[in-house]
Amino acid sequence: MAKDKLVTPGYCLILAANFLLYFAFYLILPILPFYLTEVFHTGNAAVGVILSCYTIASLCIRPFSGYLLDTLARKPLYLIAYFIFIAVFAGYILAGVLLLFIMLRVIHGFAFGMVTVAGNTIVIDITPSSRRGEAVGYYGLMNNMAMSFGPMIGLFMHDIYPFETIFICAFISGSIGFVTACLVKSPAKQPVKREPISLDRFVLIKGIPAGITLLLLSIPYGMTSTYVAMYAKEIGISLSSGLFFTFMAVGMAISRMFSGRQVDKGRITQVITLGLYLVSACFFILSACNLLMQVAPGLTEILFFMVALLLGVGFGTMFPAFNTLFVNLAPNSQRGTATSTYLTSWDVGIGIGLTAGGYIAQITSFDVAYLTGACLTVISIFYFRLKVSPHYHKYKLR
Repeated sequence: MAKDKLVTPGYCLILAANFLLYFAFYLILPILPFYLTEVFHTGNAAVGVILSCYTIASLCIRPFSGYLLDTLARKPLYLIAYFIFIAVFAGYILAGVLLLFIMLRVIHGFAFGMVTVAGNTIVIDITPSSRRGEAVGYYGLMNNMAMSFGPMIGLFMHDIYPFETIFICAFISGSIGFVTACLVKSPAKQPVKREPISLDRFVLIKGIPAGITLLLLSIPYGMTSTYVAMYAKEIGISLSSGLFFTFMAVGMAISRMFSGRQVDKGRITQVITLGLYLVSACFFILSACNLLMQVAPGLTEILFFMVALLLGVGFGTMFPAFNTLFVNLAPNSQRGTATSTYLTSWDVGIGIGLTAGGYIAQITSFDVAYLTGACLTVISIFYFRLKVSPHYHKYKLR
């Protein structure tokens, strides 16, 4: 029997739009802590709080974006959010006052919260359900490719160019992505019976247990995405910390090649469990790098980047599985809500990771912050095995 067609012009265009959006996002992500400390002279704890404003704003809009996407036409919402997202990069160039920068971060977070939920939902709309795991996997691979190049180029540019140049490059990348997004043809939204407004129109209630697992996982991920360059500098890693993101993205790309297919075969909980074990081990090793550096610096540098690769494999294995898990728990009329609940859970943890990581690092050190994150992944494993997996198999709709 012939497989349903996955690669279509619309699918290729939305992949490109997603890559360019995330490239703009990742280009500035690792340089923002340096921007705040070098330009505004803020401390580590303040950096964490300021950067978490973005995530908190993104988190606040997620449930409403899911509801809006399930109620209104999806593509116009996607394009409006995309436009606001790229416009803010131009605002950063003009932000000479810390308060204005914080306000722009909040607006950026709102736009990011909407555009990511809309993009994920449109991908599910324009691809066959029999290949949803693969579709979501390759869509996520664009994020990973952006993560591979963005932080590395951003950190490289930080050594040579002023911050304004990096913001301009992010704006250009986003602008090309917006033009690409405009060309995507999505199916007309089927009219559905207008349900009365209730909590489950904003949050997928059946997805909350899985959301708790995801939240616990994203706390150390949030610490890593923001502070790993500072951690590398603190412990004396000589190679560019931008390579950490490259190795992590390569690991994610490798995992996407097989994880989506396994998900489409129904092995969702098995795929997530495998990823959980791998990620937990990686965070414990990452936290130990500070001590290992004093004993065997050369070996520790190799281990540091091996951890990045394996973290990529672990998270890349889990992302399409978690996304599909949430979608499988929801009726078709609540795809937007399912996607927003999935991404909201992730954002809550990222926000906690940003704030807690900076605070723990300021009162102790970054290795203690990563050890704390590693312990949270162990709790996540037990909770997933005992609660989430049985709950999913009981309530899944497809």
